[in-house]
Amino acid sequence: METERIGPPLLAGERETLRAFLDFHRATLALKCEGLSDEELRRQSSPPSTLSLLGLVRHMAEVERAWFRRVINGEDVPLVWSESGDYQEAYDATEASRSEAFEAWRREVEHARRIEREAESLDVTGHQVRWGEDVSLRLVMLHMMHEYARHNGHADFLREAIDGTVGV
Repeated sequence: METERIGPPLLAGERETLRAFLDFHRATLALKCEGLSDEELRRQSSPPSTLSLLGLVRHMAEVERAWFRRVINGEDVPLVWSESGDYQEAYDATEASRSEAFEAWRREVEHARRIEREAESLDVTGHQVRWGEDVSLRLVMLHMMHEYARHNGHADFLREAIDGTVGV
């Protein structure tokens, strides 16, 4: 699997810029995982944390699903790895495989891209049950960039601990 990461445009409209930055962060996570075995992807960070690269991929599949499908699109779909709605369960990748995690993540990214493309504008709203508030697609896209950026920082440290690779 080879990931292409394209830098965001320097001159573009708001929606195109948000879309490009989000895809840039998505590609960054995938790049941090390239060339590693399932065992390496499951390798946990420092105790007591159970965080692993594969756990991050699983977590981001849940986050994509929740924000785009459940909040913006109003779909009544459960989380992928938690019947109780606990996002932390996705972090436990001790029995997970690259193919299972990345298949779910790519599927949710494609759903998210479709939902965003089909939305009339960034002002489209959905209801965030956990907050008890309506939120715009604009906020969701910005929140997703924040979520990826934060976790890509974790991925930097995880990857360096596995094989010394830094940067992408």
